Amino acid sequence: LLSPESSVSVSAHNAVVGLAKAPGSTGLWDKFSFGLDPSALQERLFVTEENVDGFLGSAFCPSPCSQSALESQPLIEVLDVTEDRIQIRVE
Repeated sequence: LLSPESSVSVSAHNAVVGLAKAPGSTGLWDKFSFGLDPSALQERLFVTEENVDGFLGSAFCPSPCSQSALESQPLIEVLDVTEDRIQIRVE
């Protein structure tokens, strides 16, 4: 993380933490952890195509699937993500 560019904004009903990657860090973040102390962290996933595929794949096929079941699963593509919506396409 790049400390000077990170920020915190707190209001009566909301808190926002802005994190900035260090110059040598590349790629998308796929998850983050949060909590009151390190022994009780909760993990959350960012909305990415891979995370959506994984979530929906486990919903369609919760136990280990056969190859034919995997091949018949829909193709899911994340088209757009904004603060108030996500647009996906399913084939």
